[in-house]
Amino acid sequence: MAFYDRVVFPRLMHWTLSRRDVAEYRKWVVSCAEGRVLEVGVGSGLNLPLYGEAVSEVVGIDPHETLNRMAEQRIGDARVPVTLFRGSAEELSQEDASFDTAVMTWTLCSIPDGRRALDEIRRVLKPGGQLLYFEHGQAPDAGVARWQDRITPAWKHFAGGCHLNRPINRMIQERGFTLMDTESGYLAGPRFLAYCSWGRASP
Repeated sequence: MAFYDRVVFPRLMHWTLSRRDVAEYRKWVVSCAEGRVLEVGVGSGLNLPLYGEAVSEVVGIDPHETLNRMAEQRIGDARVPVTLFRGSAEELSQEDASFDTAVMTWTLCSIPDGRRALDEIRRVLKPGGQLLYFEHGQAPDAGVARWQDRITPAWKHFAGGCHLNRPINRMIQERGFTLMDTESGYLAGPRFLAYCSWGRASP
């Protein structure tokens, strides 16, 4: 699995998240960012060129070495200053109340302790800041949700730790965020993969 995790998976994920339909959702999320931004799970850096003039700086964090190298290659495409760190959202080194915006796109599913990561994100956001997110997770339909529960134990070994069955909005609320401007629904594709939640939350 070492070769797969190091070489194959990062490029497979980059290709999947580069699809035109997925890119449109990422553009919507990033367009709402402002001020100093923490991007959690910056991945291969697909969001970096999308940040606009309302953003003063982007700090990107990701634990994956190969994805970090891929993101570094996209810094030149960004219109704002970018700093990248290799590390986990479960233990952010950034100071309390130091960011105006946090961004997560297809990230919360793969963080081993997602609730701890949300606590850390809330800690580093300023009062009045915002968490912008687009995530796939647990479907509301019982039949689909049962399949997500069955598939997840094997799926996460081949998909970078991805959990198909996390209740995204509920997790965010339970960690003290207030949901704002949120939507959910099925995107195109297999239903066990395609149920997504997106929007904005206030710490």
